[in-house]
Amino acid sequence: MLESYVKQILNAKVYEAAIETPLDEASSLSARIGNRILIKREDLQPVFSFKLRGAYNKMAHLTEAQKKAGVICASAGNHAQGIAEAARLMKVKATIVMPVTTPDIKVNSVRARGGKVVLFGDSFDVAFAHAIKLQEEQGLTFVHPYDDELVIAGQGTVAREIIHQIGSNNLDAIFVPVGGGGLAAGIAAYVKYLRPDIKVIGVEYEESACLAAALKSGKRSTLKEVGLFADGIAVAQIGKETFKILKYHIDEVITVSADQICASIKDIFDDTRSVAEPAGATALAGMKKYIDRESAQGQTFISICSGANMNFDRLRYVAERAQVGEHHEAIFAVTINEKPGSFKRFISHLGKRSVTEFNYRYNDSKDAQIFVGIKISSDEERSDLLQRLTDDGYAVLDLTHNEAAKTHVRHMVGGHAPQAQDERLYRFEFPERPGALLKFLNALGGHWNISLFHYRNHGAAYGKVLSGVQVPKSDLKAFKKELDNLGYRYWDETDNPVYSAFLG
Repeated sequence: MLESYVKQILNAKVYEAAIETPLDEASSLSARIGNRILIKREDLQPVFSFKLRGAYNKMAHLTEAQKKAGVICASAGNHAQGIAEAARLMKVKATIVMPVTTPDIKVNSVRARGGKVVLFGDSFDVAFAHAIKLQEEQGLTFVHPYDDELVIAGQGTVAREIIHQIGSNNLDAIFVPVGGGGLAAGIAAYVKYLRPDIKVIGVEYEESACLAAALKSGKRSTLKEVGLFADGIAVAQIGKETFKILKYHIDEVITVSADQICASIKDIFDDTRSVAEPAGATALAGMKKYIDRESAQGQTFISICSGANMNFDRLRYVAERAQVGEHHEAIFAVTINEKPGSFKRFISHLGKRSVTEFNYRYNDSKDAQIFVGIKISSDEERSDLLQRLTDDGYAVLDLTHNEAAKTHVRHMVGGHAPQAQDERLYRFEFPERPGALLKFLNALGGHWNISLFHYRNHGAAYGKVLSGVQVPKSDLKAFKKELDNLGYRYWDETDNPVYSAFLG
């Protein structure tokens, strides 16, 4: 199998559209973590993503009749831009079905290249099914974003360039982001055939880890839910053809959190001044996790920066979470005495550390509950500081990894409501599109009183809500049934300590 793919990769037709991207050294990051870190800059492609390679290679092998009929694809964004650009160069009509949650920057880019955009469904899988339906109705040629030999071979040219660029120099591992698996399969096929000594490690966002699930069970399985933060790799099921390769030829799969990805977006920016999209920084996040786990030193690693198509307004969210993801900010809830001088005494216990955030509202004549962010240099320093404050007699809650605290409560501290009887706290995520918030309010507000509400647009493909709802015990069963029928992801945060500390 590998020999066949290597031949296809060597003969792939990509450079009429794509460029050979540089392998840049991340000097600041390399010095910080004691290894040589190289970044393969696929964000520099004409469509700011590697997807142009596979799209063009597939379309270059179509018959004249197929080109004349036109092509169709389903995509969360980057494959769509690759198809639109390839179609523009070949003068072929292209229809692209995209989820309604696709960032505007990707939708507008497809339209600017002459592609016909059809927005349908909240996820890639729904858009994919609709694209298949249109393909059958209109006699178009479907170009799969990853589960196609020619697409995989096109993506595999990334590995061909890496092996040429690294030459005879030592290389320990290549880290690749994984969605449907096209890029990872192409790279694994080429590298494991020519240089089996080099590790190929896949990296997935923890809320869309379809390859990890497949490897664990030994077969392709469909995730019940897919997180949309890293929309470029938000796929519920690994490809059939890609899994044939990855099952045997990838060394391991690492999963990473949104905070870790945000920290890696910052790392890439610091060394290249390029703003990677979440999927584009996922591989680097996995690399850092691997280096920390293995205590690696003096080795050479390559991370694929797969794309840079992100809405500008998402940067606010990325910047907020990067410090926590890099272990440069600790977030604590601290109880101090409600009397003059208490704030000053507390700050003195922090030493020379910078305070990044400080929220407080009077509630009780005896104790004050404060929400504080503190700049730190490592996770170990956070633990040491927590212990020091505890030893000094402070009651401290570590909220650094508390999702409700980081996303919502830090923006709404100081709202205790003892009169809100039978209140329960829930956190929700829903597709960020017109009418989604109204649907949420209609489902809950018509039956039960909403006693607390926080929504903040993060410039992402999904909205986040924290809501307090007054639900008598006798209504709990009906209430939870209503939540399930709503179809949005949700978490019960009623027992979250940050709720009782600041809001309950």
